[in-house]
Amino acid sequence: MKIAIASGKGGTGKTTVSVNLARTMGVPVQLLDCDVEEPNAHLFLKGNKVKEEIVTIPIPQVDEALCNGCGECSKFCEYTAIVTFGTAPLIFPEMCHGCGGCTRVCPTKAISEVGRRIGVVETRRSENIMLISGRLDVGVAMAPPLIRAVKERLQNNMPAVLDAPPGTSCPVIAAIRDAD
Repeated sequence: MKIAIASGKGGTGKTTVSVNLARTMGVPVQLLDCDVEEPNAHLFLKGNKVKEEIVTIPIPQVDEALCNGCGECSKFCEYTAIVTFGTAPLIFPEMCHGCGGCTRVCPTKAISEVGRRIGVVETRRSENIMLISGRLDVGVAMAPPLIRAVKERLQNNMPAVLDAPPGTSCPVIAAIRDAD
C-alpha cells in the first residue's frame, strides 16, 4: 500500500500528517520525503543515517573528431539542451532532461553520455520507520528525476507513506504517480 499526502499549497501540514501517519501504523513502514527541494521529514524523526547515494542524470558529451555538424541532435532535442550551427554542438547541461535521444539519432555516433550530479538520496532508520528522502543540489532545476530515484528505493513488501512537494506541477505528479 502506497499512500501519498499532497496539497496544492505549502505549509498546510503534509509532512506533519505523513510523519504521524507513519508513526501510528504500528508495523514497519517506509516514509518517502519526495519534497526534494525542501526535505524536512528528518526534522521530526530521531534516527541514524543508514546510507547516502549520489543521483545523476545522463547528459550528452560530444567527440568532436567524429561529429560532422549535421544537427540531427539539435533537431531532436525538445528542450534546446543541445544546439548546432554546422559545427560541433553546444551542450547546455542544465536544460538536458537526460532522455538519451541525441545519442540515438547521431548518425556518426559522436555523442555519448556522462553522469551529471543532481542530488542525493538519503536513507535513515527511526524505530519502525525507514525514511527515504531526496535532496536536490543547489542550482538544479529538475526535481522529477530525483523524486523518481527516491521512489526506486521503495520496497513493495512494506507499506509506504509519500510526502509530496507542494503545488500541482511535474514534481507533484512524479511523487503521487502509482500511489494507491
